[in-house]
Amino acid sequence: MNPFDLREKVAIVTGGNGGIGLGIARGLAEAGASVVVAGRNREKTDAAVRGLNEVRSDAAIGLDVDVTDEAQVAEMVVRTRERFGRLDILVNNAGIGIRKRPEEYSLEEYRKVVDTNLTAVFVCCQAAYPELKRTGAGKIVNIGSMASLFGHTFALPYAASKGGVVQLTKSLAIAWAPDNIQANCILPGWIESDMTRAARSYIPDLFDRVLARTPAGRWGEPADLAGTAVFLASPASDFVTGVSIPVDGGYAVQMP
Repeated sequence: MNPFDLREKVAIVTGGNGGIGLGIARGLAEAGASVVVAGRNREKTDAAVRGLNEVRSDAAIGLDVDVTDEAQVAEMVVRTRERFGRLDILVNNAGIGIRKRPEEYSLEEYRKVVDTNLTAVFVCCQAAYPELKRTGAGKIVNIGSMASLFGHTFALPYAASKGGVVQLTKSLAIAWAPDNIQANCILPGWIESDMTRAARSYIPDLFDRVLARTPAGRWGEPADLAGTAVFLASPASDFVTGVSIPVDGGYAVQMP
């Protein structure tokens, strides 16, 4: 028996149509899971689904979902159950960032980031809970950030929201352990994506600064998250819950 086998499992990946989310969705599909790609950009979602279905025929479907809308999140779970008959894995990856100094944010901007990156994770977990409990072996994989550990002069609400994701994950792990639901968190380091490319335009020397501090000697790629996600979504992690795993090429353990 392969403990990493995800055949007959069904996963939702929010923000699964690009960047880290797509890298994780592809890893889950390659491990055998059926994947629901939930995103707001239909063109990107369609392209992601086409790519995943090249991995395996009928491996994925796409849904238009704004994770800050409670009704849309509830509908996402209902449509997943209707299409596949079950839900085993929830990957909360959707997130945004607004880069400013702390004193420059409006309250509306702060709330937008926190609502998307933290409150929506709670909403998705709560909506998925009955289905995850029904399977008897549910998995929640929340995507935090190394910003959960470090401060950011240019991304205060992002760092605060991702720190909250870590604590939310711990609380869910404790509360839902009797239902055999494991909740864990991945903390990506500096990964090549639209979000980090935007950050590099804001901080011109960011690429070289990250490279100098990363023992692996490179920036990460979305595919670097797939292995950890498959582990946390599979029976291999049945006795692992409430943890946050950095995937950062050693960035967090290198002295500045």
